[in-house]
Amino acid sequence: MISQKMVENTIYQLFKEAVINLPEDVKSALKKAYEQEDNEIGLLNLKAILDNIDTAEEMDVPLCQDTGLPIIFVKMGPVAVENLQQGIINGVEKATREIPLRPNVVHPLTRKNTGNNIGKGIPQVDIQLIQEEQLEFTVFPKGFGSENNNALKMALPGDGIDGVKKFVAETVITARGKPCPPVIVGVGIGGSSDLAMKNAKKALLGKVGERNPDKVLAQMEEEILEEINKSGIGPMGLGGRTTALDVKIKLADTHTAGLPIGVCIQCWAGRHATAILKP
Repeated sequence: MISQKMVENTIYQLFKEAVINLPEDVKSALKKAYEQEDNEIGLLNLKAILDNIDTAEEMDVPLCQDTGLPIIFVKMGPVAVENLQQGIINGVEKATREIPLRPNVVHPLTRKNTGNNIGKGIPQVDIQLIQEEQLEFTVFPKGFGSENNNALKMALPGDGIDGVKKFVAETVITARGKPCPPVIVGVGIGGSSDLAMKNAKKALLGKVGERNPDKVLAQMEEEILEEINKSGIGPMGLGGRTTALDVKIKLADTHTAGLPIGVCIQCWAGRHATAILKP
């Protein structure tokens, strides 16, 4: 039996890890961007980002004031768990209180803040059933400077690969500096409208710099990335070589009449952390 307390402590520790320490692949990509940058303002902005990352780790504090909307991806196998939902809620409340996380959750219309990052439908939890006898959590604190620039297009089958590439590149370029570049771009292709957007977000959990095993999708990722970086928007939207660190695509089959395309943009702080519990 995996206890409610184990779930609570795991969620708390994962949020602490995610908001303070960037994954190594993201840090490496930012350092590489700094080494390749030839724009003076771009260099200054990348240096500020890298210094910010080091300071957050040294001081053991969140690396951005926007500690995001609490999103948790769960992969659940045939295991016994004591009150999974309450364990997750308690973990988010504890993280908000003790790390601390900024209380970001509000009623969408009245804007009343719940004060603890718990609300209707929040934390947002996605559960995927798996065969392994384990429980896997990935926390994904998603800031809204980038989230506000996401986009969905219910394209037609005739738009094809070129239509996908054009829509993704235009979405990111239109956002310019608002999502705090250099960004990571998640793309969901296929499924239904909601699945395309979910897969776009899940795509952001892949390692930066690691290409898709599907050769067609890998080529699309490279071509979209090149097109975005040709824009010259650069770090923080103030000019430079690197507007995006990577483009990640996740695909699902779809209906014969449709071609859904979801785009989820992540700021330079590509925060997430994963842990596995076993009975």
